[in-house]
Order: sequence, then structure tokens, then C-alpha cells
Amino acid sequence: MGFRLEMPGRALHTMPYDVVIVGAGPAGLSAALYSARLGLKTVCVSENVGGTLNDAGEVDDYLGVQGVLGPDLAKKFEEHVRKYKVPIYKDLVTDIIKEGNSFRVVTRSGTPFTARSVILAVGSRRKKLGVPGEKEFVNRGVSYCAPCDAPFFKGKVVVVVGGGNAALQSALLLTTYASKVYLVHRRESFRAYETYVKLVTSHPKIELLLNSVVKEIGGDKSVKWVNVENVTTHEVGKLNAEGVLVEIGSEPPKEFLSKIGLNLDEQGYVMVEPGQKTNIEGLFAAGDCTGGAHKKKFDQIVTAVAEGAIAALSAYEYSIAMGIGEESGY
Repeated sequence: MGFRLEMPGRALHTMPYDVVIVGAGPAGLSAALYSARLGLKTVCVSENVGGTLNDAGEVDDYLGVQGVLGPDLAKKFEEHVRKYKVPIYKDLVTDIIKEGNSFRVVTRSGTPFTARSVILAVGSRRKKLGVPGEKEFVNRGVSYCAPCDAPFFKGKVVVVVGGGNAALQSALLLTTYASKVYLVHRRESFRAYETYVKLVTSHPKIELLLNSVVKEIGGDKSVKWVNVENVTTHEVGKLNAEGVLVEIGSEPPKEFLSKIGLNLDEQGYVMVEPGQKTNIEGLFAAGDCTGGAHKKKFDQIVTAVAEGAIAALSAYEYSIAMGIGEESGY
């Protein structure tokens, strides 16, 4: 998405902020809200507003908000942040450079942002299968978002790949539209909540293909077939299917995080200490992009929002320690 000004005046972009928040999902928007309420001069920069909420279906596990669609919840978060007049710029951050006691945030558009501190809330991205045909048939039968694309599979046969909660939820959602759902998982058992496992194994529209992996996706103008290999027998069979939904987990933007100079764990997540602190003083991280020994990895809206708030408090305390926070505010 191209750069779009949310407030007039280019001079605003180059002026120093107390905190630049990179990312505008639940963690980033929460950090923006709390930073503004704490009186910090705050700006939020993100390629999209809402993050993975925009790909979510019904959300019913965020306390006090029942049965809301992901995009609608994202809109509520954004509106709450805008109430405090926090500018949200739609741009891609390509680098974060510490220069003395401040940070320079580099964007694709070339618009610079400078701040005393940075809160990184860039989330994670969907993993790919990496098999022939996957890239070629994206948006032509290959999907990474069941809530977004389920209606397009009405009356069709669909292959869901994965064994976690998201995969099983997607398979169950697709049964509302598809005529049949194959659930392909590389292991003998699922890594999902028992509730979902029971629902999937007992559903008449779902056929389980365990100990199996997708080897190739093919078709003409759209997906028509999927080759699946049994990892135990190495037999390969062809499924006649018109859709493939990939739900094999997520990963952080490792290249970007490494470029900044952050300490990452084995999976590429940002190592954070209590207070959402990173190895770079003044740079805090929150949400799905984070990991570390003290953190239980539980990528939920509620944890992302909480971490964003904690990161904002840490940025505030850092600003006060630097003697710059008291004059800021809206």
C-alpha cells in the first residue's frame, strides 16, 4: 500500500517524537493508545492497520467483546487510538537505526521519522509450503485465510494443510461452504485443543489424511488437483480438489529483525526481557514478533494488547529517565 498522509504538513514527519511505534495490529495500537495516554508524543507507522485481525473470522475470546469479526475489532482499536489524535502513517518501515540517544526510522517512501524510543510490533507472517504450484495458484485456489476465502469454495472440495488450532478451525469453517474437506497433517496426532480434535474427527464432511504432506499443487486457470505423499509408506496419491488452505503456522520477519541488530531466538522471534525490553536500549518489542526465555508463547489478541501496554510504559519510563517526556503530550 502506498504512503498516505493522515495529517497535513511534511514537517510533522521529521520532527522528533518521544516514541515511534512500528506496526498497527493489536500490540501496536495498544502501545499507541497507552503512549498517548501517558503523555508521550507518539506516531504509529505501519503498512496496514489491524494486522492479522483483518484476516480473522469471529473473535469470541477477547474479554468483554463477544462475537465480533476480526476486521470490525481492528476498526474499534483504530478508532480508540485516533481519539487521542495519534497520527497513523501507512508506510513500510525498512530499517531502524540508532544514532546516539535517538532512533531514525527509515521507510519505503523515504519519509524519515526520528524518536527517542521505538516500539516494534510487526507481528508475524504465514508460513508457506514451498511446493510446486503453491506460488502460481495463490488467489486461484491457494489461500492462507479461511475466513477471507471460505465463501469462494462453496460446493467445492478443499484441502486444508496443518495440525494446529488454526488448521482445525479452518477445516470446520470450510464445512459450511465446501462439499468435502481433506485435512492433511504430517503427524499421527494433532497439536490442537481436544475440543477441536473431537469436532474434526467426528465431522462427516472432513476426511483426515495423517502422516501426510502436500507435494505439489496443480491445475489450469485454478487449482484442480493436489498430490499428497504418505511420509511412512512414501506412496503418493492425487486428490481432485479445487482449493488448498495452508495453515502451518507463522513466523516473524526474520530478515528485517536481524538487520536491525536485535537478538533473536532459534525461530527468529525477538528476545525480550521483562518490560518488553530488547538488547537495544530504547527499543522495545511487543506482540507476535516476540519470544524469549521469560515469555510463554501464546499469540492471542489479549496477550498482544497487554504487551503493547507494557512496552508503552517502558518507553515512558525510558523517556523520563532521559529527561524528555515531561514536555510531550497532546
